[in-house]
Amino acid sequence: MKNLQIVVILLVAFVSVPSLTYAQVAPAPDRGPDEGEGPFERLIIRGATVIDGTGSPPRSPMDIVIEGNRIVRVTSVGAPHVDINENRRPGEATFEIDAHGKYVMPGIVDLHAHTGGIPKTPEAEYIYKLWLAHGITTVRGVSFGGFEWSLNEKQRSAKNLIAAPHMVSYHRPGSGWDQGPVTTPEAARAWVRFASESGVDGIKLGSYPPDIMSALLDEAAKHNLGSTTHLGQMGVAQMNALDAARLGLGSMTHFYGLFEALYDAHDVQPWPVDMDYNDEQLRFGQVARQWSLVTPNSDQWHAVMNEFLELDYYINPTLNIYSAGRDVMRAKNADWHEKYTLGSLWEFFTPSRTDHGSYFFNWTTHDEVAWKRFYQVWMQFLNEYKNLGGKVTVGSDSGYIYQLFGFGTILELELLQEAGFHPLEVVRAATMHGAMEIYKPLQKPIDFGIIRAGMRADLLIVDENPLANLKVLYGTGAMKLNDETGEVEYVGGVKYTIKDGILYDAKALLEDIANMVEEQRSTEPE
Repeated sequence: MKNLQIVVILLVAFVSVPSLTYAQVAPAPDRGPDEGEGPFERLIIRGATVIDGTGSPPRSPMDIVIEGNRIVRVTSVGAPHVDINENRRPGEATFEIDAHGKYVMPGIVDLHAHTGGIPKTPEAEYIYKLWLAHGITTVRGVSFGGFEWSLNEKQRSAKNLIAAPHMVSYHRPGSGWDQGPVTTPEAARAWVRFASESGVDGIKLGSYPPDIMSALLDEAAKHNLGSTTHLGQMGVAQMNALDAARLGLGSMTHFYGLFEALYDAHDVQPWPVDMDYNDEQLRFGQVARQWSLVTPNSDQWHAVMNEFLELDYYINPTLNIYSAGRDVMRAKNADWHEKYTLGSLWEFFTPSRTDHGSYFFNWTTHDEVAWKRFYQVWMQFLNEYKNLGGKVTVGSDSGYIYQLFGFGTILELELLQEAGFHPLEVVRAATMHGAMEIYKPLQKPIDFGIIRAGMRADLLIVDENPLANLKVLYGTGAMKLNDETGEVEYVGGVKYTIKDGILYDAKALLEDIANMVEEQRSTEPE
């Protein structure tokens, strides 16, 4: 399979990541008649326990009324452990869901998404259905793929012509036009104007030089475009997270630039003398050694955090995508790979010098210990920032480093809980705060992300309590011993995802995915 890869080296001036791009995946087919029901004239979800996304405690029993693609009423219909007060119910429905004993929360917002490429993920349908099957109703592509391809898929999803989450489309400077890479402030402003006119929602930045970064961000603000960044190591020495935030950057992904802003005794990372950034094991192995360069609760630590707070800076950490560094065996042997990971994607994950993120050439206990310590520092910063009112959101960056679409997003929720977030804070990060990051540059109130009258009807329904165990949101569910039968069972998994008022059977979506995996497997040459 690796010999068949179509690999093109994309050279973009000042982008700090050596970028391997793959042939564009096939767009999703039109939504079939058996893919999603609705929207309905009047859908009522009856008797649910509602986790509203704001951080408020759950409440039950509740009826949720949806007309078309809008929530029009959320009402209490009684008290727990007593009969429903029928007099408080909101009348008749054209379609209803019995959600007694079930939990309803806003659809998950994943702010770091890609759709892979050929050969690893040949069809977008596979990825979209993995997202929907995990209750993900909005994704931000950074980018999804090619410029025109991404914008076209965004429009098809907005019209519900395909089975896919809502798609927010961010792009890197220079993409989509015929005027070459962005190498001057003038070109930066011209490209932002082009992107805005083309329907782009925001810009994904590398660690550009200060004059170009400033021009990009200033022009983006004029056009109400969002901004996020991967402040990669090839440029972070002149543009760390605090530098970029001061120039107007709205949010950061990953940890790049954050640690460099927190150094006490260094200005750049003291790389080993044989460092070579293009060797990905060195790139990803050495970056974790930064844990020892940062002193939690130091003056610098608090100064950076306080300035981020003043700037209303959002952090989208994507903890999950690097979690294999802490325990590669766990990531490699996750429950879902056998049934839901395409063989072509698995081949991409296998250690390789050419597949980005497949860098476990000689991964050692030393590397894993360094990553565990790195996570301790990283998580402490995120939790303290959240405690002070800072916005931390959810993103997955799946499709690399043994992380599978959808499943990686739920792992991100678990890792936020490990960082110290209460499950209600985790849900808020994954819903309301994600919507807020999208809407902040638009200078408008959010339109989704919480369960409230007037909001877009983007929800998920699950049989088990996700606050008690976030694992119940995995497509594989959570392992639990049935004490009556003595058998091990898997409970949970999202039951329904509602996007734009359209009801998707999450279990049926997973069956579609499993069939795709099996079909590809059956056509593989022996």
